[in-house]
Amino acid sequence: MSTDQRQPGDDAATKVVLSYPSDLSSWGRDKLDGSPFRAYLRKTLGRVEAGQTTEQFTGVGCCGDTLDVPLKVESVEGGDAVGESTTVEYEVRDSREVEGGWRVQSAGGPTE
Repeated sequence: MSTDQRQPGDDAATKVVLSYPSDLSSWGRDKLDGSPFRAYLRKTLGRVEAGQTTEQFTGVGCCGDTLDVPLKVESVEGGDAVGESTTVEYEVRDSREVEGGWRVQSAGGPTE
């Protein structure tokens, strides 16, 4: 008979690397890189695995930017649960997934 020797906290990831689309504006990148957003991710991501994608709202800014940013989990070190002590790092992936600028706040912008 085998027993699970894991202790509370053993499943905490030490580091998670997320990627964002290359067409994310500098305003959007600043939002992702800020300590409030990283703290938000540590509290809300939960269990993650490489290849998983999550849509995260960053705001629209004063002139419009993006509603949601697709963040892809590139790698996870340690356990599989993001927590308060998990280091969050970013990479840029080559992609055209983000519509930003004035379109977000105008009638011609996203409607979903």
